[in-house]
Amino acid sequence: MESPQVTVEADVGSGLPCFTIVGLPETVVRESRDRVKSALVNNHFDFPSGRVIVNLAPADLAKQGARFDLAIAISLLAHTEQIPSEALAGFEFLGELGLYGALRRIPGVLPAALALESNRLLVVPEANRAEADLVSNRTLVPCAHLLDVVRLIREPETAVPAHRQAAVVRLPSTSNLLAQVRGQRAAKRALQVAAAGRHHFLMVGPPGTGKTMLARGIVELLPRLTEQAMLEVAAVYSSAGLLRAAYDQAPFRDPHHSATAPALIGGGSTPTPGEASLAHHGVLFLDELPHFKPSVLNLLREPLESQRATISRARYRAAFPANFQLIAAMNPCPIGRVCAEGMCRCSPRQVQTYQSRVSGPLLDRIDMQLWLPNLPKELLADFSTPTNNTQRLAADVRKARNRQLERQGCLNGNLAGPLAAKQAPIEPAAAKLLTQAIDRYRLSARSFHKVIKVAWTIGDLEGATHIEAPHALEALGYRAIDWERMAGPG
Repeated sequence: MESPQVTVEADVGSGLPCFTIVGLPETVVRESRDRVKSALVNNHFDFPSGRVIVNLAPADLAKQGARFDLAIAISLLAHTEQIPSEALAGFEFLGELGLYGALRRIPGVLPAALALESNRLLVVPEANRAEADLVSNRTLVPCAHLLDVVRLIREPETAVPAHRQAAVVRLPSTSNLLAQVRGQRAAKRALQVAAAGRHHFLMVGPPGTGKTMLARGIVELLPRLTEQAMLEVAAVYSSAGLLRAAYDQAPFRDPHHSATAPALIGGGSTPTPGEASLAHHGVLFLDELPHFKPSVLNLLREPLESQRATISRARYRAAFPANFQLIAAMNPCPIGRVCAEGMCRCSPRQVQTYQSRVSGPLLDRIDMQLWLPNLPKELLADFSTPTNNTQRLAADVRKARNRQLERQGCLNGNLAGPLAAKQAPIEPAAAKLLTQAIDRYRLSARSFHKVIKVAWTIGDLEGATHIEAPHALEALGYRAIDWERMAGPG
């Protein structure tokens, strides 16, 4: 994502025909020899008949992917004087070549565009136009074919830079989910608080209580991304080779519980962003939380605090942005429904084993934890159209977020705990309640600070200037799950 600059040099010498690429190229880069040669020959360019050496500098930086194809082809054309080499001074090239010269889409265009010097033109494949349109202060020229690039170099005045267009906003197919959830007023209120302050939120309850629908419905409460946040999200998706339908919409990622550590955090043989980074400035939803491998879940502890996913391997060290909001859901025990009915067949040991798959340090980093009860039969049998107040809830979330951004430049959930405890205006009655809760709820320093931040968000939703006692009580209610009692008999 840092997009270091690579210089492509070509030299043709005497000797038997040979095409060599040096500069730590990986397999895909080495295979560009055949793609480049076929593209040049099939478009009636002369391919040098001697010993061809292409150098990718700096030599100690490993080169990956097919993005160097276009630059290698242009370098050979310039060396053989089929295009004017002096005209290349103002250009950069990214693109994969087809055997007949077509330019194919590549990952990583947006990070490269953001690193581009202002006085240069970046030539990219036409298939990457959606990413090019997002960059307003850089000059990107999408081209569909090698011949278009050659024509551009020979006649640079014909360059038509990509013009930024507004991202197309498409509502997800699962819209109005919050309105479809019957009852659960406390959960909807908690979801609104979590959305207003970007607080991590865990819902615990038996199956069928609406946990998944509520989690997916949080995107209906989130405002559109700012221009800076939109570019950051688009850069992550670009480096992963993915596209988004609407770049100004907060991302929502819900990986399956079989996800591996590289899939969730990032990494692999080639450093690639994981789900935590793809949820940057959005939501990472982990359904059936205890079914994830504990070793994988514990990898989230550092990104939850630092808002970055850092991967260190023998061959590389990579860091990806991971400022996400964690929303999780779980059953209270392996059986779930029977436990909720008071006739649990699970032994205390089974319940403890099930719950211990989610470590205490990870739970401590989740700001809000709420129990969702079974719905009464009257609500389940009510077939009338539910009231849809999602727009009002979303409007309140936007107002509360604006208050936080104007006050401290970030949302309450992203504010450092000790800083929040120092800056938050707490009334004496609320301070007394919070102090008493330290012993009653056995709060750690991190949990205590998170309660303060949640109470501050509740005050922002109410338009209050201070944290009052009702705000503190509600915030403490979101830390009231008794895990030890839940693991007891029945």
